[in-house]
Amino acid sequence: MARRTPTGSTVDVTELQDTSWDRLWAREASRILVYVPPWIAVALVFGLGSAFYWILASDDPATIAWTMFLLVVCTLALAGGTWWWSHARSTGGRLFSTLTTAAGGLWVCAATINGPAGVITGRAVLIGGVAFALAWNIRSTLRRKGVDTAAALADPLAVLFGRGAEKAGIDAQASTTKAGEHKVEGDVQLDEGRAVAEDLQKKAAYVESGMRLPPGSITVSIDPDDASRAKVTISDPRVLKNRIPWPGASRPGGSVADPVRLGLWQDLDLVEVILHGYHLQIMGMSGSGKSIGACWNILSELITRYDCAVFGADVTKADQTLGPLETGLHRVEYEIGRVRAMLRDIQAQIPARTAWLAERGFQKWKKGCGLTYWVVWLEEAPDILAALPEKELEDFLSMVKAIRSAGGTVVMSLQRSDFTQMPTLARGQLAKMCLGVESPGDAKFGLSTEQRERGAKPERWAQKQPGMAYLDAPSIPDERIAMALRTWDWGEDDQEANARMRAHASDWPASAKEVDEFTQIVAANFGAGAAAGLDDDPPEEKEPPVGDLVKTENPSPNLTAGMDDPIEAADNAKFPARKGPRMEAGEARGVLLDQLRAWVREERLEFAVKDLKEVKERTGYSSRGWLNDQLAILADEGVIERDDAKRCYRIIRADVLSGEPAGV
Repeated sequence: MARRTPTGSTVDVTELQDTSWDRLWAREASRILVYVPPWIAVALVFGLGSAFYWILASDDPATIAWTMFLLVVCTLALAGGTWWWSHARSTGGRLFSTLTTAAGGLWVCAATINGPAGVITGRAVLIGGVAFALAWNIRSTLRRKGVDTAAALADPLAVLFGRGAEKAGIDAQASTTKAGEHKVEGDVQLDEGRAVAEDLQKKAAYVESGMRLPPGSITVSIDPDDASRAKVTISDPRVLKNRIPWPGASRPGGSVADPVRLGLWQDLDLVEVILHGYHLQIMGMSGSGKSIGACWNILSELITRYDCAVFGADVTKADQTLGPLETGLHRVEYEIGRVRAMLRDIQAQIPARTAWLAERGFQKWKKGCGLTYWVVWLEEAPDILAALPEKELEDFLSMVKAIRSAGGTVVMSLQRSDFTQMPTLARGQLAKMCLGVESPGDAKFGLSTEQRERGAKPERWAQKQPGMAYLDAPSIPDERIAMALRTWDWGEDDQEANARMRAHASDWPASAKEVDEFTQIVAANFGAGAAAGLDDDPPEEKEPPVGDLVKTENPSPNLTAGMDDPIEAADNAKFPARKGPRMEAGEARGVLLDQLRAWVREERLEFAVKDLKEVKERTGYSSRGWLNDQLAILADEGVIERDDAKRCYRIIRADVLSGEPAGV
């Protein structure tokens, strides 16, 4: 299928012909056919009686007598069998089925002797047959709780969704608001005072089961005006199983404030998202499509925008992901020393940018304000953050908070955003794009709370469907945050994809853009010279002079000592803790986690801060500030909890900490 985009280009999409709307109509039509069999049965009984009458018309009385005897025996046997076979039904249903069978058989016997169109037999089949057929129809209608046939034909969603919800234990009435080729949208009225939209969200998978739809077909969103109502979208998740070729940039020469086009939603509408004014986390397991599906499709759009500059970094895969885009980027670094230099350069310009905006009456960046919008893209972000010294990590986290108002977005791509990989402070400020993951446990780190509550399950894809994702960002409509999408594909193989991306980047070189003075300063340091004189290892902290540590007068003038005199130990003597070289932040966290893992293996689940003395010595973080921060992060993640009564901590998620040490 070729789908036309807003720019006039077309996108080829291989889709399954069995769309959700077709299934709704087909399934409801099959329900309507339930009313037809009783009428067919009446016609068959009439035909059978007519056949026996014409066959026996010329036979002798003895033959007719034996035939009638056999017909009566068969009628009684069928009636008895009906009573026996319908033992699982209610008594009324069992009796009704048996009487229907007996009446039909006795009419055939009577028609065999008197003819099917006789005064008695003819009227019997006309009146009795119609009565029995209508009785069966009424019974079917009552069993379906009074569903109106005409209404069902006009709005199959009302019947089908209601039945699925009932099977899932939810009292709900649906009505179609919009029916398209690939999706059905409707409003759902829940049982007032007994159910809310969140209940339907949690049971969406069970409603799908009741409707016999594929997993992931139903998306539920909250009606902002009525707590007893919800909005549903039904589409077919199978239409995105095949690759969707990249159709080209959506708005070349436009602004970063305009939407970028990433792919197609499950209902085959275009995925369009505005990527400014917030930060973004992209998470997915290896092979899920973070690089080509997410990174390439976002950056391929941004480099075509006149007011956007991209600064990229990847110390893990070097130029494997960002290399083909390099021509279109204003700066990209692959070595940790140069990445640190780039981050310092960016941070140094933020105060000047905010001051520049303030002088012109802007509280934040705005399209047309005169500043180039910055996108700081960190591939495999944990490897970068772990390599930052503590002070630089703190500066980076401060930058994440400050750069938004200065006109910038930070994008962090990683495989698993748990507490060991991503600082809680940073993750809390990030919108979420989650591709395939290995397990539901991993999914919770890549999805927002709302996405999890609405049944988003990226573990269904893992790495089997690269490019499939969920997206929760400020510009995404609420009803779509738990709807699956698929990003554009760049080629049949890696060679074709790389060649296509390099050609696209060369058409939009960063050097051809006019940028502001602050962007020029950061971009000017692109290359080997940026790291000149920069030590990749964090500098050791120097001990302050002893005089700086002494804040009180000499307690006793009689106590004197020379520089070369031996120091004698004294009881209760207090000396400043000796500091060794500090580990990098990521390495130090690993030591703390290894200690907790060791306690889990020993089945020791309670500890006090004093028990972590060895961790402080090994890491070089002798102050309690760093340790308290780390424990607070673990508590926020739900791994540990503080017991104020016992003045200790308790490990409550031993499963998260189980495993071998990190080897630090």
